[in-house]
Amino acid sequence: MSQHILTAVAWPYANGPRHIGHVSGFGVPSDIFSRYQRMAGNKVLMVSGTDEHGTPIQVQADNEGVTARELADRYNRVIVEDLQALGLSYDLFTRTTTENHYAVVQEIFKGLYDNGYIFPKTTMGAISPSTGRTLPDRYIEGTCPICGYDGARGDQCDNCGNQLDPIQLINPVSRINGETPDFVETEHFMLDLPAFGEVLASWLESKQGEWRTNVLKFALNMLGDLQPRAMSRDLDWGVPIPLDGWRDQPNKRLYVWFDAVVGYLSASIEWARRSGDPDAWRRWWQDPEALSYYFMGKDNIVFHAEIWPALLLGYNGKGARDGDPGSLGALNLPSEVVSSEFLTMEGRKFSSSRQVVIYVRDFLERYDADALRYYIAVAGPETQDTDFTWSEFLNRNNGELVAAWGNLVNRSISMAAKNFGVIPALGDLTDADRAMLERSRAAFPKAAAELEHCRFKNATNEAFEVIREANKYLAEQEPWKIKDNPERVATILHVALQIVDDAKTLLTPVLPNSSNKIYAMLGGTGVWSGMPEIHEVTDDDGRTYPIITGSYEGAARWESTPIKAGTPLAPPTPLFPKLDSKIVEEELARLNG
Repeated sequence: MSQHILTAVAWPYANGPRHIGHVSGFGVPSDIFSRYQRMAGNKVLMVSGTDEHGTPIQVQADNEGVTARELADRYNRVIVEDLQALGLSYDLFTRTTTENHYAVVQEIFKGLYDNGYIFPKTTMGAISPSTGRTLPDRYIEGTCPICGYDGARGDQCDNCGNQLDPIQLINPVSRINGETPDFVETEHFMLDLPAFGEVLASWLESKQGEWRTNVLKFALNMLGDLQPRAMSRDLDWGVPIPLDGWRDQPNKRLYVWFDAVVGYLSASIEWARRSGDPDAWRRWWQDPEALSYYFMGKDNIVFHAEIWPALLLGYNGKGARDGDPGSLGALNLPSEVVSSEFLTMEGRKFSSSRQVVIYVRDFLERYDADALRYYIAVAGPETQDTDFTWSEFLNRNNGELVAAWGNLVNRSISMAAKNFGVIPALGDLTDADRAMLERSRAAFPKAAAELEHCRFKNATNEAFEVIREANKYLAEQEPWKIKDNPERVATILHVALQIVDDAKTLLTPVLPNSSNKIYAMLGGTGVWSGMPEIHEVTDDDGRTYPIITGSYEGAARWESTPIKAGTPLAPPTPLFPKLDSKIVEEELARLNG
């Protein structure tokens, strides 16, 4: 039975281009999941966009001598182009500076306020002495007062996981310029997180055995010290506070993390409007049978396993103070928070300022998009921190994509095209033929079970086990040596081509570009797996901007489909380029240069 599945993808921040560490956390995993779910017959809505508010945008804009909007416009387009080139199949990738987003964010705020879960409070805010601007919590670092970790941020300590306020840090300094912040009294709106302690605990406990252990453990640990959190900032760049007396204040805006998480909902509503059915979003957000999966890096767990569920609960009227759902109606909580760990690069933490980085655009100018997707799938930070090295990238490209997968595709299709010109007919099967075909068919439910639980490495390895066994099958059957039995040659090559077709399907979520090529090589017509497109659209205020969208209703289905004898074949083109070993030295020189 078909299900509605929301794929909610973390919003990349529009203060610069994204690097491969970013897309290993939110981008490629979410796309693998979405492509599989579509192939399995489910109705997927994959949404995200660029996160464009907050002090970091303003700081970067000042550094570049442009306005915050000009900076956001520039990097929104860069990020859109990069994610589309990587093949990420968003139904809508938008941005947080749209009229629609402002309206939805303000509606969620008003619903929480009306239910009593947001209240004003005078607090101590961190101010830059040199600029007079508010410093965001994450831009203040110091020593954690709880565990003593030197490098805790002003919102939480990554070492012990406890929530913090900047004023609690020992020896706090600004990450922007190293100065010691001033703390001054300011009035802000606070989210009453303690009012959700009981319902959050019950909800999280119900996820035992379903969520990744690292995510659930971290989320449950946070419940021990729930404190009210500020949902507004002293800033002139962001969503205005939708209350009389606050709306027109020039230096009060909603916290960027408040408006960013609401983006999943606002993007769904924007998608529905653009689809011609303004209420279509409700099937993913209000149907009790619908599922929702949120993809991000582990530094964002607190906002998706605690803050966002609390906002939804409060809007629904489900906290300690009860209440009524807002005008949009009751909204579904996340089914799963799928957090990846961190990717480092050649043993060092990614750092744009220190040039320990390779941006997505630079990578794709030199290498195949599917090669990066494959590396992330099999060697990425799925459940533990992992290190990207150029030597491993080279070995996986040449040893696995080229020598194993590309070799099977090339020699199978080449021999069939040369000897028959078409997919040859299947004759009498030997035990070896049957075993190979059964092994390939058995991979579908095995890989599906892994993909359902977001275990992308296991699913990809299952497909490659089939590929390795198929290469072994061909080596043992040696059709090139059989001179007097064309029917036997035809059968062997038919079996090999069936495995190529099956493996193409198994790998479509991970390698959509090359799977499309194989589909065409085997005589397929029309679209196999749809690819994302960039469209220029106009907002209500007349501003034009790019979005990623697409039609993903191709022929791809999660099943082994018998190939048709007699289908014409042409000699294949290489599936992946073999990389020269000198790229390792060249890339390390760039990295160290």
